[in-house]
Amino acid sequence: MDIKEIQNLIKFVAKSGASEVKLEMEDVKITIKTGRDDAETTTIVQQVPVAQAPAMPAPISAAPVAAVPAAPVADATPAASSDELKYIEIKSPMIGTFYRKPSPDKPVFVEVGTSISEGDVVCVVEAMKLFNEIESEVSGKIVKILVDDASPIEYDQPLFLVDPS
Repeated sequence: MDIKEIQNLIKFVAKSGASEVKLEMEDVKITIKTGRDDAETTTIVQQVPVAQAPAMPAPISAAPVAAVPAAPVADATPAASSDELKYIEIKSPMIGTFYRKPSPDKPVFVEVGTSISEGDVVCVVEAMKLFNEIESEVSGKIVKILVDDASPIEYDQPLFLVDPS
């Protein structure tokens, strides 16, 4: 398996939304992991005969952990979440780097307060040296930009909040 085939496999996994893919052949073992905790895709390629590693025992906790009541945390967030419930999220369709402008010398696609229609380009996501325009699937007004410019983003991560009314 050559590097181009591995790169194509990584692209396919990133677009599919799968969290983990393992491929084992006679002389190659590939594991591709994507997750909400990782900012980017992790790929492990081994060019050795496939062999099972012994399982590691789970770490043992030295002291029991006391339960923390969840009520204070729940009381702190209802005001923000009730306002945001009426908004629609525009989410990232892929893993990559988020850009608000088509190029450094151009103006941003949208600002807070910008009215958008379905199909309008709202940002660009760079994935594997390709710049992908992200179009809105809803019409409305941008009320919040949730990601900083030039930040790494994950699949299905909310990018914008839109007021559809």
